[in-house]
Amino acid sequence: NKGGRQYTYSHYKAPNCVFFLTVGLARANSNSFTHRGELRKAKRIVVKLGSAVVTRGDECGLALVYSFGAVAFGKQRLRHEILLSQSVRQALHSGQNQIKDMSVPVLEARACAAAGQSGLMALYEAMFTQYSTCTAQVLVTNLDFHDDQKRRNLNSTLQELLRMNIVPIINTNDAVVPPPEPNSDLQGVNVISIKDNDSLAARLAVEMKADLLIALSDVEGLYDSPPGTDDAKLIDIFYPGDQLSITYGTKSRVGIGGMEAKVKAALWALQGGTSVVIANGTHPKVTGHVITDIVEGKKVGTFFSEVKPAGPTMEQQTEMARNSGRTLAALHPEQRGEIICHLANLLVEKKEEILAANKMDMDLAVNAGQLSSALLNRLSLSPAKLNSLAIGLRQIALASQDSVGRVLRRTRVAHNLELEQITVPIGVLLVIFEARPDCLPQVSALAIASGNALLAKGGKEAANTNRILHELTQEALDIHGVKEAVQLVSTREEVEDLCRLDEMIDLIIPRGSSQLVKNIQSAAKGIPVLGHSEGICHVYIDSEAAIDKVIKIVRDSKCDYPAACNAMETLLVHRDILRTPLFDQIIDMLRTEQVKIHAGPRFASNLTFSPSEVKSLRTEYGDLECCIEVVDSMQEAIDHIHRYGSSHTDVIVTENEDTAERFLQQLDSACVFWNVSSRFADGYRFGLGAEVGISTARIHARGPVGLEGLLTTKWVLRGDGHTAADFSEQGTMEYLHDNLPYSVNQLMIGYIDPVRL
Repeated sequence: NKGGRQYTYSHYKAPNCVFFLTVGLARANSNSFTHRGELRKAKRIVVKLGSAVVTRGDECGLALVYSFGAVAFGKQRLRHEILLSQSVRQALHSGQNQIKDMSVPVLEARACAAAGQSGLMALYEAMFTQYSTCTAQVLVTNLDFHDDQKRRNLNSTLQELLRMNIVPIINTNDAVVPPPEPNSDLQGVNVISIKDNDSLAARLAVEMKADLLIALSDVEGLYDSPPGTDDAKLIDIFYPGDQLSITYGTKSRVGIGGMEAKVKAALWALQGGTSVVIANGTHPKVTGHVITDIVEGKKVGTFFSEVKPAGPTMEQQTEMARNSGRTLAALHPEQRGEIICHLANLLVEKKEEILAANKMDMDLAVNAGQLSSALLNRLSLSPAKLNSLAIGLRQIALASQDSVGRVLRRTRVAHNLELEQITVPIGVLLVIFEARPDCLPQVSALAIASGNALLAKGGKEAANTNRILHELTQEALDIHGVKEAVQLVSTREEVEDLCRLDEMIDLIIPRGSSQLVKNIQSAAKGIPVLGHSEGICHVYIDSEAAIDKVIKIVRDSKCDYPAACNAMETLLVHRDILRTPLFDQIIDMLRTEQVKIHAGPRFASNLTFSPSEVKSLRTEYGDLECCIEVVDSMQEAIDHIHRYGSSHTDVIVTENEDTAERFLQQLDSACVFWNVSSRFADGYRFGLGAEVGISTARIHARGPVGLEGLLTTKWVLRGDGHTAADFSEQGTMEYLHDNLPYSVNQLMIGYIDPVRL
């Protein structure tokens, strides 16, 4: 039950027929929905399930909980009866149970339908009874839609059943229906020949003013060529003018229709104002509940729309980025550096235009009143921020000179057989960021420097700022003909849909709240995610800490930018510091800075009147709040951090070098500092120019991820007709595995040489 709508039936892929789900009145207007997100508004839904959705591949039985139409059901029933009868007669005749040369005669469709109807409805009754839902069977023929009185009767019957919350199960009366007339499937907007359940579903959907028709098949949706062929691609959105550009495959193995029939019926329903989705009913790809996934607007199957968007689709943008990205990777390092420097110059030259667009976003955000002060601060740009961005981009340009194509290892495997391991781009990056437009030029510069293609998905709060920053980025890329290497995804697709492009995207980097990162990590099934879900950073004040350093470091770690992921969230204090002037100064400073203090359990037990006790020691406040807890030793501080921290950034303040070194060595966090503010965990401050994020993962990249973290490696082997057999016992060659020196500059040039590529 979602928002008052009951879609529990999607657990069962119902038999080949048509049934209604309804949660209110029929649609008020005659227009279909223009994009998937609007499907959440669907009130009346027609669901059509085909025979192929639910029959076994050998057509000889049920596929688990699935079933099929009256003809298919009756066909299996009669096949079983005939085979059983033949086997009994043969056994009696031969005196043994051996069955030989049994064949099933061709079964007439009308007889199969007559035999199958009772079993079909019995199965439906059993399925829907589990949800305390009543069903009713309605059988129709084509003639029923041509007789005005019969049409009115049918409409009245269906309306009354829906009013009583009874699910109508509608099927063609195949026991008496005449064969369809050739070429009579479409006769204009007002008439469609009922020759299969696809056309029946379309006719009923329009007749009953349904918002949505869901046609379930045994394929994912509509493909641009027959499914199973090498180049076949699933069509996400199908437009009425596209039918001439596709090739249909074979018809259903058990039904009487096929994909061509479904498309014709879908387009007819679309003309009548009903939205249509064709999807797979046998192996749902998202949550396993295909009907609810479709109604929630998720990217399932093929959605039919009459409105074609002006720009490219998300898949087309990804393809464009990948192709242009490969050209970008082949540029000389100096050319990539020129692009980044040009972008840095544009940030300064076009400062007024950028700030004007940002002001529009800020005004909209303030008027909406939905962003916190911390998020508004992230959204805001200033001349100082733009200048800082430009400086960081120029640092990246310098670093890019020895990034792609750098040799990490060179080995003489054998005579005239040399192996190199070199750095190469990862491929296509998807960076998802919230209300922080400064992220766009940063990650664009890092992607350009590392030769990666980039898809940037920014928050809608910064739409105007992101648009102009992306235009400037493409202007810079265009000086070397790689304009499409950075794409701004501004379509209506949900982040979940982006995360399912596992064949097109190589790495996802979320930049934003811990909840955003968690959502991305959950949604990305086949794509690696680089990031951290939380920034629970600790500052430990040792018993031998210096007063002046403690006050400066604690203030900066908590108060410089409380919303940052590298801000202090928990202050650990050695027990010996309690009730000392140093501790009093820490508390006074925090109060002066208006920091709300939460007491850890041990700290609270030492106080007569304590601040509010913390609900959890594993909390990221992201604001002027922090927890204070007491520990008895440096080792206890380490144990506390390992238990409650997020492996992001943790600090020790002490004058004892031995204690500090043990802390630095034993603590397992991405960044571990001694007498330094936690706010230094930043790519710019590390001299990386910028960062795409901070990773707490254990593999590939950890801590602030700059240029190096966006590279992977490949192995290049150069030989002279060598084979593995040459090194066998009977071979004439032997392995040397000598480490060879190499010149970085020389081998970089080798990497970008088109002949070597």
